[in-house]
Amino acid sequence: MSEIENLLPHRKPFLFVDDIIETNEEKIIAEHIFSEEEFFFKGHFPGYPLVPGVILIETMAQSGGAGLRKQGILGQSALFFLASVDKVKFRRQVRPGDKVRSEISNLRLSPKMIKQAGKAYVGDELAAEAEWMCIIGAQ
Repeated sequence: MSEIENLLPHRKPFLFVDDIIETNEEKIIAEHIFSEEEFFFKGHFPGYPLVPGVILIETMAQSGGAGLRKQGILGQSALFFLASVDKVKFRRQVRPGDKVRSEISNLRLSPKMIKQAGKAYVGDELAAEAEWMCIIGAQ
């Protein structure tokens, strides 16, 4: 089992974190390469595949959760469920083969809730940004 699989309950084809680059109290930085084999490219869109915006949001939320778990802030049995998404903006298309770097900030943490903000980059170009809240539950 990989480090990421130890940090997240998600599994392929719905695991969108390859590596945690940095994690501390101020920020979390993670990466994922969207391979040509991703399940959604077959239908979004044939002939011009794009990563759906909701997948970019999921990628940032998974990155934030994995970083918190790596820091020991979330216990191993904790599950986090996306509860709200705000201030979403999509700035650049993400295509097969693109490496997305998620930069996440913790806005508020409590035993029952996580609020984070994130930006997703391809190279130096901002692809998406959002704020979200997750409810914490147990398995």
